Amino acid sequence: MSSEAGTDVEGARQIIIDSLGGIPIGRPTRPDEVANLIAFLASDRAASITGTEHVIDGGTVPTA
Repeated sequence: MSSEAGTDVEGARQIIIDSLGGIPIGRPTRPDEVANLIAFLASDRAASITGTEHVIDGGTVPTA
């Protein structure tokens, strides 16, 4: 994608972010951020959480 757009990897990443309408936190979610949520949900600290949907997208998809 970067070579087709005449840019580098960072430029291609920005093209993707722009095509999504931007990401309010300014960057894509990192894998360790997803892993942190999974670890929390698998822990005893989340024992009473049921039937919840968690969105980890940095605010890309508006929710109301």
